[in-house]
Amino acid sequence: MKSILSALAAGLVFGLGLIVSGMVNPAKVLNFLDIAGQWDPSLAFVMAGAAGTVFIGYRFVLKRDKPLFEDRFTLPTATRIDARLASGAALFGVGWGLVGFCPGPALTALGTGAMPALIFTAAMLAGMAGWRWLVRN
Repeated sequence: MKSILSALAAGLVFGLGLIVSGMVNPAKVLNFLDIAGQWDPSLAFVMAGAAGTVFIGYRFVLKRDKPLFEDRFTLPTATRIDARLASGAALFGVGWGLVGFCPGPALTALGTGAMPALIFTAAMLAGMAGWRWLVRN
């Protein structure tokens, strides 16, 4: 139960950070990506802050023998960059650039009742289901 509550707390803090930083506003994201037009560099500070937090946080957390509410750490082991990873990253980037949403901010924006967030999330879920179906068949 403690692990579920800590995950909920982390998710709430993450969602609040997305709201405060403006990441749930597709126009702000698209302006950040529009370096030749109305460029808004403020999200670069958000990304730098997040990267710095993770960089420092991992150093402290991984010195522990185990997480607070689990038996062991579960860290990614894959280190190879292959075509599947590169094409997935490219597809993610194109989607983010076209609509200004990525999964985390879109789910957070659902709480505002914004129709674009609902449409994006429905399309994202359909794409995930389609991928599962494709991989299984």
